[in-house]
Amino acid sequence: MKKIAFVFTQGPHGTSAGREGLDALLATSALTEDIGVFFMADGVFQLMPAQQPEKILARNYIATFGVLSLYDVDQCFVCEDSLKSRGLSAGHKWVLDVEPLSAAEIRGRLASFDVVMTF
Repeated sequence: MKKIAFVFTQGPHGTSAGREGLDALLATSALTEDIGVFFMADGVFQLMPAQQPEKILARNYIATFGVLSLYDVDQCFVCEDSLKSRGLSAGHKWVLDVEPLSAAEIRGRLASFDVVMTF
């Protein structure tokens, strides 16, 4: 079975990329257990708790990231460099347990996947 990586690079609001990526991730988890999830660039905002998308008439899907472990998705990483450049810290309380990695470490991990899907 192929190793599949999902890379979230866009913020949760303004586009449907995050929601579509999460839907694809959940569907793929039914087919394979070898999945990696990476949050980079503005994608780190997908991890922020207590968002209120209903105030901008958007759908709230962020909390769904928190149930990925129920789908046996446990390889979850966040880019430390992206966090720092956005004034966030790796010690923040996220909606999902993620392992902070440098951009170079993320590139190394991504190289081990057969398929990389970016949202």
